[in-house]
Amino acid sequence: MAQDEAVIGCTGVLLIGTRGAAGPGEVLVSVRGGSEAFVAWSAEPLPVGATVLVIESRGARQVDVIEWADPLEALAGDPGDAG
Repeated sequence: MAQDEAVIGCTGVLLIGTRGAAGPGEVLVSVRGGSEAFVAWSAEPLPVGATVLVIESRGARQVDVIEWADPLEALAGDPGDAG
């Protein structure tokens, strides 16, 4: 299946946590002016509700994700928390 280039670089929230190498979860991604669900794979387990960044499309509505924290939100917080 062809990759879905539009989803790469988008953020989303895990509806079902990933289990790393043990299996995928499900992510709701903001893309194309709406929200779409994809099967989500990650190198390490990620919990339900985690904010993630899509780093690769596997095609067939499957994506690779990593945990994501908005760097601008870190700047707005306590300076002791940044970096």
